[in-house]
Amino acid sequence: MSRPRAMHRVELVALLAMLMATVAFSIDSMLPALPQIGRDLSPDNPNNAQLVLSSFIIGMGVGTLFTGPMSDSLGRKPVMLGGAALYTLGSALAWAAPSLELMVVARLLQGIGAAGPRIVSLAIVRDFHSGREMARLMSFVMIVFTLFPAIAPFLGTGIIALAGWRGIFAAFVIFSLISSAWLGLRLPEPLPPEKRRPFKARALLAATREMMMIPMVRLSITVQTLIFSALFTSISLIQPVFEQAFDRATSFPLWFFVIGIFCATSSMVNARFVMRYGMRAIVMVTLAVALLLALIMVVVRLAGLPPEVEFWFYLVWQGSVFYQMGLTMGNLNALAMEPLGHIAGTAASVIGAISTVTSGIIASLVAQTFTGTAMPLYLGTLAYTALAFPLILRMRRLERRDEP
Repeated sequence: MSRPRAMHRVELVALLAMLMATVAFSIDSMLPALPQIGRDLSPDNPNNAQLVLSSFIIGMGVGTLFTGPMSDSLGRKPVMLGGAALYTLGSALAWAAPSLELMVVARLLQGIGAAGPRIVSLAIVRDFHSGREMARLMSFVMIVFTLFPAIAPFLGTGIIALAGWRGIFAAFVIFSLISSAWLGLRLPEPLPPEKRRPFKARALLAATREMMMIPMVRLSITVQTLIFSALFTSISLIQPVFEQAFDRATSFPLWFFVIGIFCATSSMVNARFVMRYGMRAIVMVTLAVALLLALIMVVVRLAGLPPEVEFWFYLVWQGSVFYQMGLTMGNLNALAMEPLGHIAGTAASVIGAISTVTSGIIASLVAQTFTGTAMPLYLGTLAYTALAFPLILRMRRLERRDEP
């Protein structure tokens, strides 16, 4: 049986970028709505509105454990379309939720559905490419993935102005229907039947054991978890920090847009240099810079600078946290997936589940310590980066040891 011809690379990148943007849209467009959600659904403790973000992230992490193995068994497209249906259902339930508790449950369901686009997209890339070429293609996907969050708060603000914060969930439904139609009509099934694996718990455990026996995979997962912890913590607190620490709530969407546009260049930079310098070297330099900047922010906060001065330090630092995603995550995923092409879907699921659920829980706990200043954010990021940096050095030593 012949394998269907893949769509043109440009269209494939555009489609995968839109599918992966489902995650960014579902998180970042909610940021302007958090104060209103807190007032409407949790007036006694508005800070609990952050659970609307963390519940989605945790649900997405849980979903990734199953979507990859299911795509290895049933094919990529059926799992992607099934996840989109679940995401749409969760969006509808969140739109109608009368309480924060039900909203959190709906967002968990929505997150589980969003795991399909996030994880199976990686498996699709691995179906067609490997190694540095995979990292390069993922960098192009990440260009759109990092551009979309820049405009998502603007979209959320506009939707809130027109239809209230519940209207954002109707927009999620429309976005998912468009991307699902594009996938269903244009993408040939990347995984032919003869390459599929039975969906069995025993097979999942065996694949997981195989992955965890490889030091490079274990290290990559741990570093991804720590980097995601920094990202999710900063996303959970960015709107409260703008509003309470710096009194800049009205200008938040504009600053977020500026940061996002700048950070979109990170994937372009990675695509330009990854073939020359290699994936591990880029991640190592990025984490070294991140560690230094996090330490500077702790010192700035301890120095007691006026908020109007600290804000500019914070803005540069926050941009660096987002920027490092384009320089690290595609490379770390490619490093982890390189020896796992025969179980690409399962591997993507296990990697995504561990890193997302763990970092989502960590970020939620740190975000709950927010009391009006950015110090918990600075300290948390310093800890994440200080733990990640020696691990990437270990990965570098492993690479040199394995070189002929």
